[in-house]
Amino acid sequence: MGPAQNTWLLKVLKQPFLLCGNCSQLKSAAVMTPEILILDGGLGTSLIRKYNVKFNNDTPLWTSHLVLSDRETLLRCQRDFGNLPVDIMLTATYQISTEAFAKTRTKEFPSGIPSTHTPHIINDVVRVAEEAKQNTAKLALSVGPYGAIMNPSQEYSGEYDQTHSSMESLHAWHAERLKLFTGITDIRSRLGYISFETLPRSDEIKATRKALDDTVELAGIPFWTTCVYPDDKMTLPSGESVREAVDAMLNPKFAKATPWGVGINCTNVWKLDKLLREYENAISDMIREGRVQQWPALVLYPDGVNGEKFNYDTMRWELPEDERYTIKTPWEEQVAQVVRATQDRGNWPQIVVGGCCLSTSDTIGRLRSLLIPE
Repeated sequence: MGPAQNTWLLKVLKQPFLLCGNCSQLKSAAVMTPEILILDGGLGTSLIRKYNVKFNNDTPLWTSHLVLSDRETLLRCQRDFGNLPVDIMLTATYQISTEAFAKTRTKEFPSGIPSTHTPHIINDVVRVAEEAKQNTAKLALSVGPYGAIMNPSQEYSGEYDQTHSSMESLHAWHAERLKLFTGITDIRSRLGYISFETLPRSDEIKATRKALDDTVELAGIPFWTTCVYPDDKMTLPSGESVREAVDAMLNPKFAKATPWGVGINCTNVWKLDKLLREYENAISDMIREGRVQQWPALVLYPDGVNGEKFNYDTMRWELPEDERYTIKTPWEEQVAQVVRATQDRGNWPQIVVGGCCLSTSDTIGRLRSLLIPE
């Protein structure tokens, strides 16, 4: 049992007991208080802004490329989060794919990295995260959407090429990509979770679940699914509703694999409270209808932006000239407020919370202090 779990257990033991309504049955008030686990965040943008790493079309593996070019910098950046400490650390594997390996040119492999060498690279990426985290922390294998490997990336739009525009084609692509990770040695002892993140379409949510059904080497490892809600929309980039996203995540008719956790990432903080209430309404209805038997964990890691928006023309995060976009309240205080309000509603058994783009080890550290005071 890790530090966060111990803290939570102490809170449970200290909670008063309340009389239940019209009966003499005792109920613990702590039963409805979810455990909080701290996640890291913003690895790519931290590497860019703090360590001056450059990513472009020549580095299609993105953060994973650093095990080939600058392993020590990747380790230092991930260790910034590990030292906080975080309870869960994402691996630098978000953009890994067969296509990305084929397009990566190095001195050793000028024509692309062959499949015979990919297990070594993936194992080293996982090893860096292991070296960076505390012993009690767990690793989550970061698995991005198909849109993340497109050029330019399309996870914020969900507009995929015709070859990958159906659930069947996305299922085949994700199943092939998951096979890359089955070469991780001692995979079950090294990975605590699998993270399917920034998914922009409900058919892709279903596809990842079906791909897990096909990948026996990963069966049984807890996984979570998080979606992106960009710009000012309260929908997926595809235009689909929260209810459609939640149904794709949890409905057993789509796949046997059922996520340990569901949630939101890479989304503005100001949208979270409304989105989470929609998640809760959708899951409550599914439980009442018998389609879902119990609540999953909530996984929440919004963008760490202060009004910045991603400009696809310049490939940079930029602050609009309109001053009204600038947020006055510190990011970590906004996130903590959302988490406390969600805790008070008492639905989720656990809440995993961290940051996405532009969050830093400093902001995650302050968020931890607010939510898990020493």
